[in-house]
Amino acid sequence: MTSDRKIKANRANARASTGPRTAQGRTCASRNALRHALSLPVCSKLVLSEEVEALAREIAGPDANAETQELARQVAEAQIDLRRVRYARHQLLSDCLSDQYYDSHANVQMKFKVVRRLLQGKGPDMSIEALEKFVTSTPQGPHKFATVLSQEAKRLLAIDRYERRALSRRKFAIRAFDAARRQAGSARE
Repeated sequence: MTSDRKIKANRANARASTGPRTAQGRTCASRNALRHALSLPVCSKLVLSEEVEALAREIAGPDANAETQELARQVAEAQIDLRRVRYARHQLLSDCLSDQYYDSHANVQMKFKVVRRLLQGKGPDMSIEALEKFVTSTPQGPHKFATVLSQEAKRLLAIDRYERRALSRRKFAIRAFDAARRQAGSARE
């Protein structure tokens, strides 16, 4: 059983955890779900809606009844969602990897600190060429790939959650579609 002291502490903590307090913080938090636009339904975009309908017709077949068409539409929506998520991941990684100036946040901070110290006259003696090389150096090859993955891990995890949701929706939609097709097939026999 939880003590009264613990209950009061939990309630005090809950009152303190109310989310962003400033207008800027609230505005930023309100856009969280739109970062990748993956939380929007597929049918909110006309182009994707047409793709869903075309895929649903292909899945359901030409002589499908209304129920089968609706189930095929659910499968198609989940499949298009899955494609959108995978494209967003691909776009994120390819943008980071193609950026020739991409560097980790920690490296950028360290470079600014060194330059600041040099401007204050407290830094190490460096030639202009050495300073330029130090400031403009960025990770290359496998090191760059590892840096991108470590820096973008939070965004990649968010995209993974969207992918798992889309995969789950597709799995259940396929099961429902298959069950309806089996039921329709057994009713004909």
